[in-house]
Amino acid sequence: AVQQTSQAQPAPPAAPGTASAGRGNTLEKVRERGFLKCGVTQGLPGFSNPDDDGNWVGLDVDVCRAVAAAVLGDASKVRYRPLSAKDRFTVLQTGEIDVLSRITTWTITRDTSLGLDFTTPTYYDGQGFMVRTESGIDSVKALNGATICTNTGTTTELNLADYFRAHGLDYKVLAFERNDEVIKAYDSGRCDATTTDQSGLYAERLKLTDPSAHKVLPTLISKEPLAPVVRQGDDRWGDIVRWVQYAMVNAEELGVSSTNLEEMAGSDNPAVRRLLGIEGDYGEPLGLDAAWAKRAIAQVGNYGESFERNVGMASPLQIERGENALWTEGGLMYGMPIR
Repeated sequence: AVQQTSQAQPAPPAAPGTASAGRGNTLEKVRERGFLKCGVTQGLPGFSNPDDDGNWVGLDVDVCRAVAAAVLGDASKVRYRPLSAKDRFTVLQTGEIDVLSRITTWTITRDTSLGLDFTTPTYYDGQGFMVRTESGIDSVKALNGATICTNTGTTTELNLADYFRAHGLDYKVLAFERNDEVIKAYDSGRCDATTTDQSGLYAERLKLTDPSAHKVLPTLISKEPLAPVVRQGDDRWGDIVRWVQYAMVNAEELGVSSTNLEEMAGSDNPAVRRLLGIEGDYGEPLGLDAAWAKRAIAQVGNYGESFERNVGMASPLQIERGENALWTEGGLMYGMPIR
């Protein structure tokens, strides 16, 4: 795993009265070791992928960076562990990572039977398909009898089976554990289409020999709310990850960004002042100091900043906001109020 650490600034002081509780002590363990352990993909551009310098970047990576900024005072104090879809839950269950931020769909089975808790979606997605442009295929139903490549151990396989069964379509599946194995098999012609979350298809298309020779079909066959995951039994840690995410969304809604933070600190807007820890101490119940959200925004940015640089129109993926726009703009992104 690629490691990123620095000594940019000391960890912020803990709020008073936050000794280790019997329900969990992830916060204390993170502070004691001095870095956050974050589970990510094995390399998916836009979401979690090493850049040319070996630094992990992406929308999912930014969640862990923001949590590290809030808890440790430094967004770079994270060690990333690349995980396959098959292994991701076991590694979290056994305590080898502190949070799983890896394009993981929130489902009832995962939420109730694995001893894990989802926080809040970072990306609202849906399962799609990619085909060769020259194939003439323009709909999912035109894939009747096709061979389709995908990942094993995912909801993708189940959605694929459900959709083709419901529509009376035949297909053959080639399933692989690693994303790169899937895209290699598709690129070499072993399958007629590949399927995963639509956002992932835009990312995987960049890895193909000739990306322009392939297209992502517009049809979605599922709901895929992608969210970070933590272990059950440590409510405070789950709250920290969840409220860091809410803070980033609220910051965008309030017009607070990494570039205007100091200017906005002089705002008379009570919601802005609460967000930045100027009025009230909303970090204390989390075991953090009052400036936890301010640090996350300063070092990582608001949700819109993270979206645009990683997967949005300013990125190679060029994905429109769509459902991931703020609720005030017709989307689903809604940060719970800090008050």
